[in-house]
Amino acid sequence: MHRSIITGSGCYIPDIVVKNSDFLENVFYSEDGARLDRSAADIVDKFSKITGIVERRYAQQPVLASDMAAQAAELAIEDSGIDPDTIDQIIVAHNFGDISSDHSQTDIVPSLASRVKHKLGILNPACIPYDLIFGCPGWLQGLIHADAFFKAGIAKNALVIGTESLSRVVDKHDRDSMIFSDGAGACIVQYQEHSGKGTGILSSNIRSDCGEEMDYIHMDGTHHPAVEEETHYIKMKGRKVYEYALRYVPAAMKQCLDTSGYGINDLKAIFIHQANEKMDEAIVKSFFGLYGITDVPASIMPMCIQWLGNSSVATIPTLFDLVRKGNLPGHRLDKGDVIMFASVGAGMNINAVCYGYH
Repeated sequence: MHRSIITGSGCYIPDIVVKNSDFLENVFYSEDGARLDRSAADIVDKFSKITGIVERRYAQQPVLASDMAAQAAELAIEDSGIDPDTIDQIIVAHNFGDISSDHSQTDIVPSLASRVKHKLGILNPACIPYDLIFGCPGWLQGLIHADAFFKAGIAKNALVIGTESLSRVVDKHDRDSMIFSDGAGACIVQYQEHSGKGTGILSSNIRSDCGEEMDYIHMDGTHHPAVEEETHYIKMKGRKVYEYALRYVPAAMKQCLDTSGYGINDLKAIFIHQANEKMDEAIVKSFFGLYGITDVPASIMPMCIQWLGNSSVATIPTLFDLVRKGNLPGHRLDKGDVIMFASVGAGMNINAVCYGYH
């Protein structure tokens, strides 16, 4: 029997460290253009308590999303030991393409995946690059795509990347701008024979709601009422996103785990999209509650949002790479561990994957 197995990983963590104190000079406005009546210090303090974010990383100019993607990919390829010219598919998840820091116009022609293939020097015409836009769950959806292509006999080796430069699409007058960051994460996944039951991708689950939920994360103009410009920025209805995630993500995770053939007590770690510390904690607590468990294991949910912020599609592969390589104190993975990946984001979309660590 064959299974989809991650054989290598890598991440790109940008150099620029932006601390919460760097936002103290910002003037924040509400969605309706009213200036927030609290001081920036109070706003930043409350933000930190809710999200857990103390600092985040921004990419330096002229580094683009495709540059970060290629560098994360190089590390994953090196880690795997695979010959790059044997890669059948390059799947790059993102939401905004390449954006330079001096303007906010997105550039996705040619695709970021094609640019990555070029940067890696892969000449094999049978290596097919394509982009995937699925909100924050994009990288995980790419992993699900690769698994499906493997099972269909279309491919055997895939490079799956999540990359984003969100710092270039944020409105400095919107307090949510403090959430977002830049970065990239990548993995090599291969369809290989396995000798054990709990190896590779064990199950997956996907959900999408595009009614009123479609507008929970969207693009719109600046909150500042006196600024007249055509530029649009990423906007989020935070309370709506939180309520949606709490309502549907735990159940999607449970369905994924139940399908895998493993139980809740077999689960070693949950690699959840680093969106908001309090929200992620609430999701995992609710997930365990579906099994009648009130005490969530202390080490079940590794986190890096505190110092990396929310880099959308890059959060899960970056977090996985940090833990996999022993670079996140207090967390480690051993062969045979059953883990889960889970994400929620614009669309609104949800996905989850159960994986047996190899």
